[in-house]
Amino acid sequence: QVQLVQSGGGLVQTGGSLGLSCATSGRPYVWNAQAWFRRAPGKQRELVAAIDWRDGATWYLGSVMGRFTISRDNAKNTGYLQLKSLKPDDTAVYYCAGSNFCGATTEADYPVWGQGTQVTVSS
Repeated sequence: QVQLVQSGGGLVQTGGSLGLSCATSGRPYVWNAQAWFRRAPGKQRELVAAIDWRDGATWYLGSVMGRFTISRDNAKNTGYLQLKSLKPDDTAVYYCAGSNFCGATTEADYPVWGQGTQVTVSS
């Protein structure tokens, strides 16, 4: 069974940076897409960034564009999300998710999820 194991996150001040990792474990698996979602307190989970595992094409939520960077290391089968210029509104539990569906854009398109990691930005 393939799993996604997250690491990183934590507490940072406004303007700070953090890195999140999402490693594939279990049996070998080749993704077509990975994404990062987040759920802030009292809000629905939202898609933050996504990457096509084959060609590296990316998509970002407007409010994080220019501040967050999604990437992947095919050799390590690991995805990353670099968060910079963090704001209190970025406080949320962040989830990585994997899909073998090209062009995955909704939660339903991603069948495999990481355990979630807390990112807290203090003002």
